[in-house]
Amino acid sequence: QVQLAESGGGLVQAGDSLRLSCTPSGRTFSSAAMGWFRQAPGKERQFVAVINWDGSTTYYLDSVKGRFTISRDHAKNMVYLQMNSLRPTDTAVYYCAARNGWGSASPFHYDYAYWGQGTQVTVSS
Repeated sequence: QVQLAESGGGLVQAGDSLRLSCTPSGRTFSSAAMGWFRQAPGKERQFVAVINWDGSTTYYLDSVKGRFTISRDHAKNMVYLQMNSLRPTDTAVYYCAARNGWGSASPFHYDYAYWGQGTQVTVSS
């Protein structure tokens, strides 16, 4: 069974940093684009950052550019989201996602076949 497990969320203050990790199991995603999405209460799931299979292409939500960095480690089969200068508006459940097979890094959630359960990030002011 293919699973994506997120970790690293928590409660922090504005200006703090967190690093989220995504650990796939059941298969590797070395040739697949992967990404991070988030969903705040009462809002739709929102693209945050995506990365292509070899890490050469990344896309970010405008409001996180310069603060968040997505990366991947093929040797460990993991994807990370480094979040700096966190804001209360970043509060949400963050989800790791992976495409099925080859495909470009896409900001559209419907392009991703595999999803984790999410990890809560809460930023207090």
